[in-house]
Amino acid sequence: MKKVLKIIGIILGVIVLLLAIGAATIHFGGIPTYEVKAPDLKVVGDSTMIAEGKRLSAMVCSNCHMAANGKLEGQYMLDLPAAFGKAWTANITHHPDAKLAQYTDGELAYLLRTGIKRNGEYAPPWMQKFPHLSDYDLHSIIAYLRSEQPELEASDKAQPACQPSFLTKFLCRVAFKPLPYPTKEIKAPPMEDKVAFGKYLATGKVDCFACHSPSFETMNIMEPEKTPGFFSGGNPMPDMEGVIINTANLTMDKETGLGNWTEQQFIEAVRFAKRPDGKALRFPMQPFPEMTAEEASAIWAYLQTVPVIKHEVARNFE
Repeated sequence: MKKVLKIIGIILGVIVLLLAIGAATIHFGGIPTYEVKAPDLKVVGDSTMIAEGKRLSAMVCSNCHMAANGKLEGQYMLDLPAAFGKAWTANITHHPDAKLAQYTDGELAYLLRTGIKRNGEYAPPWMQKFPHLSDYDLHSIIAYLRSEQPELEASDKAQPACQPSFLTKFLCRVAFKPLPYPTKEIKAPPMEDKVAFGKYLATGKVDCFACHSPSFETMNIMEPEKTPGFFSGGNPMPDMEGVIINTANLTMDKETGLGNWTEQQFIEAVRFAKRPDGKALRFPMQPFPEMTAEEASAIWAYLQTVPVIKHEVARNFE
């Protein structure tokens, strides 16, 4: 019996040792790196592309990268769940020492598509990726970032290094992987195809599903509609005071979702962060005034097709 117990003890000891080695490797190894295969790309943008890139960036980039002084010099991410650690967004102004200045157009496109930085390091989950964004919209963002807009004027602000948690490091090795770079052109559906265009906005261009599904840890970036609890809300996100705000269920369930809302109420909520009772929605939900009413209407049309999920979410409104 003693011999059996001794053998079991040795086995358990080996298992504990291996787990400790694995944990140490993840903790001290940091975020994984990968081979960079950036395309040979040079974006030539006109004024229309720059304007569209600025509009799109205001919806998906500025919330994180815009500082209080109105420049895209980065800032501390207040709405990052504590489980992921602490993060500061990069300075993407035209200062020669800023991150953006170091990237070619191809490297920037590769980062935005795959999540791989020019040095090969994988951008953690708080950096949004755009595998489904149309080529035109992607190139418009790049054209805008190269333009002479006041918010892009050089700033020498140096942001602190991010402090990813052990969970983040672990997930970046087992769950969050670099996304494939497209092998063919991506085109957005025509606005006339309202449901398809709404889907493109909600899962590819603005990525509403990421926040409005239960967890960033389980979202399926490449196949958004396979995300567990797709659009059923409940994703815990901190507000500016660190109070947890659970994201809303956007499926059409009449008791726990938007089933009793009108289209106009939804449009006003998206564009102006206005609740049906007239009160303001709270951070981290922010208004999207740059989004047109037609775009918000298309998202509403798409949400009508999303499977209804009954999911009671504590909203902490009052």
